[in-house]
Amino acid sequence: MERTLISETPKHIDKKISLSGWVRTRRDHGKITFIDLWDASGTIQCVLAPDQPAAYENGQKLRSEWVVRLEGEVKKRPEKMVNKNIETGGVEFLVTKTEIISEAKELPIDIKGDGLDIKEEHRLKYRYLDLRRDRMQEIMKLRSKAKMWVSNYLLDNGFIGIETPLMTKSTPEGARDFVVPSRTQKGKFYALPQSPQQYKQLLMIAGFEKYFQFARVFRDEDLRADRLFEHTQIDIEMSFVEQGDVLNLTEEMIIGLSEKVFGKKIQEKPFPRITYKDAMEKYGNDRPDLRKDKKDPDTLAFCWVVDFPMFEVLEDGSVDAVHHPFTGMHDEDLKIFNAINPEDITDKDRKELLKIRAKQYDLALNGMEVMGGSIRTHDREILKKAFQVLGHSAKAVENKFGHLLEAFDYGVPPHGGIACGFDRLIQTILGQKSIRETVAFPTSTSGTTSVMDGPSKLDKTQLKDLEIEVIEEEED
Repeated sequence: MERTLISETPKHIDKKISLSGWVRTRRDHGKITFIDLWDASGTIQCVLAPDQPAAYENGQKLRSEWVVRLEGEVKKRPEKMVNKNIETGGVEFLVTKTEIISEAKELPIDIKGDGLDIKEEHRLKYRYLDLRRDRMQEIMKLRSKAKMWVSNYLLDNGFIGIETPLMTKSTPEGARDFVVPSRTQKGKFYALPQSPQQYKQLLMIAGFEKYFQFARVFRDEDLRADRLFEHTQIDIEMSFVEQGDVLNLTEEMIIGLSEKVFGKKIQEKPFPRITYKDAMEKYGNDRPDLRKDKKDPDTLAFCWVVDFPMFEVLEDGSVDAVHHPFTGMHDEDLKIFNAINPEDITDKDRKELLKIRAKQYDLALNGMEVMGGSIRTHDREILKKAFQVLGHSAKAVENKFGHLLEAFDYGVPPHGGIACGFDRLIQTILGQKSIRETVAFPTSTSGTTSVMDGPSKLDKTQLKDLEIEVIEEEED
């Protein structure tokens, strides 16, 4: 008999079908035994009665999380017995045949509640069990729907999905790179991308005027509740656009996502637009929480923060980019930039650099930054000088970014885009305390991978092939 999904059972009243799934609970009420059976589509109450002796006797062996196949008949429940808390609450399943597919030991973690009272290391060690809980199943389903909705929205708006490499070249991006040693080119290393920044700009030069992807990106930085070593990023880039074009398209996409997929209420539409200067003076940060009632978790208060400073001066006097060196500068501020000699930056120059505004924009949600982007520099000489202002020698710039600068010699359109930490966006929309609640197999706050217990040591043969020697630290 062909398997029927549990969610489809209300369509099969008075029909004989077969269900397969996990036993969530078993309850004995006198001679009648009730089983809550669940699969990826839902849960249904199953009835084992003595008038079906073979099924009933086999059913007495069942325990929580055993995998079974049941045959029987779908019956409509009496009105006073309807369970309005589940989609299948108007029916029950009278079992005529019970087949045990696999047994389960007593679970090492409780999966009936929300799991938030269980230590993270235990939940992640047994993540495949933790994911069985109803809350995690719902989050993963919403994540899948959100990804599909965003993809369809962008495709409908003329974007093309293109994947960029995971093994690339190490360049200064802000955080530490995760590196991969090359076996065939001894002593050289690939880097995992912190962002597809250069590739998406190359795609604009290649003539793909609207690009997007759900990119995997990697950053070796300190972990916290809203940060992982690796995460999924919605990456969007467009040619022949100005800031308003990017903001308007993104805002329409986020409104649709929030309302149609997550069923959330947005406090204000269109989103308020605040300059970085005003945000810092009024709210003390560049990701203000504009909720009128911060106790209401279903209200989303978005706002755009624009006109960020292009540069910042660090404690040691060096100059850094607030966003990244590829960010374009306001046209009226370029005269300040053009007057700077990157080979001899004075204290006065540093003060002048702080006045330059970038064509950068961030989207804040309930006090969290959830998206960020900019209109990019498409002038080769301005980009080269920006790197030099940040302390890179002309030779280092050519070594690190020569490939991109060369591409700029062959006709580059004005372009810009935006990116979004997909995991963090879902975390914030759903009001989850940790980003790990939105990822199937996240790293822990200590950097250990779920279930697999990575990172791990390599054996001597692998190290020899790579010509790498591991120096063990001496014990005290």
